[in-house]
Amino acid sequence: MIRALITGGAGFIGSHLSERLLKSDYKVTVIDNLSTGRLGNIEHLATNPNFSYAIEDIRNIHVIDRLVSECDIIFHLAAAVGVSNIIDRPINTIEVNIGGTETMLKTASRYRRRIMIASTSEVYGKGVSFPFREDDDTLSGPTVRSRWSYAASKAVDEFLAFAYHAEVGLPITLFRLFNTVGPRQVGQYGMVVPRFVRWALANEPIQVYGDGRQQRCFGNVYDIVSAIQDLAESEATIGQLYNIGSNEEISILELAQRIRDRADSASEIKLVPYDQAYKQPGFEDFRRRVPCIKKIRGAIDWRPTTSLNETIDQIIAYYQAEMFPA
Repeated sequence: MIRALITGGAGFIGSHLSERLLKSDYKVTVIDNLSTGRLGNIEHLATNPNFSYAIEDIRNIHVIDRLVSECDIIFHLAAAVGVSNIIDRPINTIEVNIGGTETMLKTASRYRRRIMIASTSEVYGKGVSFPFREDDDTLSGPTVRSRWSYAASKAVDEFLAFAYHAEVGLPITLFRLFNTVGPRQVGQYGMVVPRFVRWALANEPIQVYGDGRQQRCFGNVYDIVSAIQDLAESEATIGQLYNIGSNEEISILELAQRIRDRADSASEIKLVPYDQAYKQPGFEDFRRRVPCIKKIRGAIDWRPTTSLNETIDQIIAYYQAEMFPA
């Protein structure tokens, strides 16, 4: 039985990955400080004898040392997440993303454990060549805007991981996640789809920031965790970086309209200027973000299989059950 350690495992993606690995006969240990994760995401797993969790910060080297020594593979998902969270708490963003990943890499190297590291499409920054390819140049915004601290910190994580692979032969695999959505995701930290769904179900105005013409791709979490597991089970992916995401594009305004329609909602759609949406300075947006998934398709024959409509319906059903329990 493979023993997996998932950092950030009580989060949205981490909890779904935990479920998937348990169904694949892994033994799963989760560590999460619950800063953005929720115990409710994993409490249904607690009765599984192959599941355990620790509520702790990944920068606690003593706890991490023990957990890494007892696992075979690490899925490092813990990070500061969400646009609002990143802008409001830039120190935490930088310290958690860089310091936490450094701790995980050092400990993985001590015990020679394979480590899968989640990065982000934010690393591409203001890239203008579409779709984004893993070896594209990146173009970040100015350091006076804290929005870009997240992209910069995750880029440092990537450099550090590749350095450990090159210098000491640590078996690492990096994957850049594009917008990932599904049941259990919350809108508290700026995630757009759950916010739109909650507003639609409550028949409240759906607030679209900016002009709504920003283009995004939204991958279903079940597709995404499938890709992560398949990457982990392939020796050929060691030392490599992969995009994971949907390439089905939609504007944010069209997304709001589609969610309203599928929720059978009477909500109006309201455009909100960025300076009203974000009270703290430091926000800057980008117009388009779409991944090239040719590399991951060639490596593990993966591609997204869930349509955006189906994904929206899953999220609507999840929030209907939460907001209007029987």
